[in-house]
Amino acid sequence: MSGDDPNSHLFGGGEEAMDFVYGLNPNRVSAMHDLWYDRLQEQVSAMGLEGEARDQMVFKLTAQSVLDMLGDAMDPERAPEVMSDFDLFLGIALTNRKHGVNLMEEQRRALRAIEPSSFGDEEGYLRALSDCEDAWWDIPQPKLGGRNPGDALAESLKHYGLDE
Repeated sequence: MSGDDPNSHLFGGGEEAMDFVYGLNPNRVSAMHDLWYDRLQEQVSAMGLEGEARDQMVFKLTAQSVLDMLGDAMDPERAPEVMSDFDLFLGIALTNRKHGVNLMEEQRRALRAIEPSSFGDEEGYLRALSDCEDAWWDIPQPKLGGRNPGDALAESLKHYGLDE
């Protein structure tokens, strides 16, 4: 974010952290290829699938392997919370796609409209940001046809059985 944005600290980590998280993904993809590709191809070939059905099965087995690896990499006590957060981000992505929006950017836009100078101190400003961030999910949004983001997200999660 721009150094001129008084809210920039709220929306991202440092560039080094993001480079590590996203910049190494091509290397991670190569490592996962070496780890799973031959075995997945053998499994799918044994199923006798062709064309689109084969492609879908390769994708589903790959995604399942990634999710299993993520679950295995976490502390078992934290895994449910992390996977719940993953489900929420998946639901947001599905809602964004369905409605042609970017919910996180819309929320950021609303938060950026809150002027720090309207508050006596930084604590009051941060509290107002937090309250707005929470309340935003219940406010009808024009880009969702007047629905609130929380309901649209809940609908997406329910469709895939991720609303538990």
